[in-house]
Amino acid sequence: MKKLLAIIGITFLALPKITFAVCPVCTVAVGAGLGLAEYFGIDDSISGIWIGALIVSMSLWTIDWLDKKNIRFKGRKILIFLGYYAVVALPLWLKGKIGHPLHTIWGIDKLLFGIILGSILFAAAAILHTYLRKKNGGKSYFQGQKIAFPIAILIIASVVLYYTYQLI
Repeated sequence: MKKLLAIIGITFLALPKITFAVCPVCTVAVGAGLGLAEYFGIDDSISGIWIGALIVSMSLWTIDWLDKKNIRFKGRKILIFLGYYAVVALPLWLKGKIGHPLHTIWGIDKLLFGIILGSILFAAAAILHTYLRKKNGGKSYFQGQKIAFPIAILIIASVVLYYTYQLI
């Protein structure tokens, strides 16, 4: 999985510079966060946050790429999101990473909970960046804002979950 994420990240960084819905640096950072979490044995819900963010990022990249190629069909956005979630979640479920009865938080599988939370937070950060940029006349308030918002929100959520587990 780590090799696949590295190959995907390097491939997108090597492509000619074009405007992406979510920047390549942000997606590579999400992938790196996921790899580090797995390496250090971080809880599945925290890893799930990064997986969910990566899924949203890759979905937005694909939608943006299709838009640039003028490829449009009915329901493409939802199909792309569902496709990426299926490609990620089905193998995890088949391997027993999702659905283990002892790996739950608040009655939800920890990895699935993290994926949902990470997806929501990453999408919210992208929306917040877009809103603030429009409010500021089409300019970011600071250099790297597009990268900083999603990564900061994911780090904060990861730290909050980590310390929540310490209290339990």
